[in-house]
Amino acid sequence: MLGLPSIPAFCLRPRDPRRGAVLTLTFVGVVAVGAFTGCWDREDGAAAAAVARTDTSAPAPGTVRAEGTADREAVARAAAEAVAEGKSGKKAAQEVVSRSGDRWGTVYDRGEYAAFAEGLDGHWTGVGVWAVRAQDGMITVDGVEPGGPAARAGLRAGDRLLSVDGHGVTGLAVADVVALLRGTAGTPVVLNLSRGGADLTETVVRERLRIEPVTVRRLAGDVTVIKVTSFTRGSGDRVRAAVRAAPPGGGVMLDLRGNRGGLVAEAVTAASAFLDGGLVATYDVRGEQRVLNAAPGGDTARPLVALVDGGTMSAAELVTGALQDRGRAVAVGSRTFGKGSVQMPTELPDGSVAELTVGTYRTPAGRSLDGGGITPDVPAGERAEERAVTVLGGLGVGS
Repeated sequence: MLGLPSIPAFCLRPRDPRRGAVLTLTFVGVVAVGAFTGCWDREDGAAAAAVARTDTSAPAPGTVRAEGTADREAVARAAAEAVAEGKSGKKAAQEVVSRSGDRWGTVYDRGEYAAFAEGLDGHWTGVGVWAVRAQDGMITVDGVEPGGPAARAGLRAGDRLLSVDGHGVTGLAVADVVALLRGTAGTPVVLNLSRGGADLTETVVRERLRIEPVTVRRLAGDVTVIKVTSFTRGSGDRVRAAVRAAPPGGGVMLDLRGNRGGLVAEAVTAASAFLDGGLVATYDVRGEQRVLNAAPGGDTARPLVALVDGGTMSAAELVTGALQDRGRAVAVGSRTFGKGSVQMPTELPDGSVAELTVGTYRTPAGRSLDGGGITPDVPAGERAEERAVTVLGGLGVGS
């Protein structure tokens, strides 16, 4: 793999760079965590093989490329030509991707891929912000890690990031912004921001950070709240353990608000905690459909509510859609983000990796969530948790 770090073998996000056979269900770029989402981890081995069948061969000649996707051969050719001329293969490839209209396509260098792999364990070195790129190219802070360096410096969701250490970021891919924000723990980074029309400058010190992906708390009336912030390694088993430890006869509130995705294998494991086998999702790769199935033996009787909002993305939407379509959970909150496209990586001549959109995934009922998201069964705003408790009460919890 040309010295690339070990990364998930199946990903609705990036992997198997040699043949571009790995899928990725990416979502918005995560500046703090390294822009990860829906991947199969190599350690999942047989479980991944049992849940998803992936084709490692090249696409058949004449395969029609969907609108808004980049031509893999054109991207690889541009990178090869640039390398032959002593130029940046990554930059040349990114230019082709940008012109293609592939909203989720991007190119990573080796260091960015290393950061990505690190993020899958829930560890990273950075400032603790999530960012997205708007259609006008502006980079906006989408979320701030509570208690992290950026939060202590006063950064807020909605701030516009103008430059990092003097490097303008407007128009850059989120992966390139990630590279600028990352560095050695203890080193400072100067951020130029815009908030409410006023320019601000903040110096933030990078730190080694960690997210606890699953936390559990109890509410009155035998309600167990399982908060999943991301589907990093081990999170699916933690969800299953939390469900098994919940009081008999009690209800569960699966809180996926602000969950930007993660490893697809972990998302499927989490869904399996509430299902007894059966379909979780389907996805297509250049027109060929594949399936994701739940493991048997989940708790199918316990009352369940899934809390969602506009920050619920990608693999988190996959879980919500499966539980909703299967009649297993009542979704409460606000419409989810709507990230349901599938990316597949291709390793380029200089060792960088181009991640290009190749298809979409669908819920068990056949819904495509890309661009539309999930509409909750019970709309709720700031008091969503209270509404969820009421719904669980209507399902017999606490009565």
